[in-house]
Amino acid sequence: MESSEPACQYELLAARDALEVIQGKWRIPIVISLTYGTKRFGEIQRDIGDISPKMLSQELKALEANQLITRKLLADSMPVSVEYSLTPLGLSLKSLLVELRVWGRHFRTEMIHR
Repeated sequence: MESSEPACQYELLAARDALEVIQGKWRIPIVISLTYGTKRFGEIQRDIGDISPKMLSQELKALEANQLITRKLLADSMPVSVEYSLTPLGLSLKSLLVELRVWGRHFRTEMIHR
């Protein structure tokens, strides 16, 4: 039985690392918004709805620090604008998000029919 414990610990560590990056109320919705393409701050805020500008700014910085998104300054526009897009690492979340939505629909159906 001991031989499986290091494997279990490794899997738990990997899951914790992943959850640390995408945890919280806003990060997954932000990533989902950006799966539809490069967007400006206001576009992301409109997609999500009830997120404050301060919170969106904080979450975008965290996602950028974890290399899931890139921030591109559009200096040639007036006023100066910023665009956000998913990195290849951020795009790699797409299949996970699809599975999460499938599971969420299943979970909702199960709870409704109880």
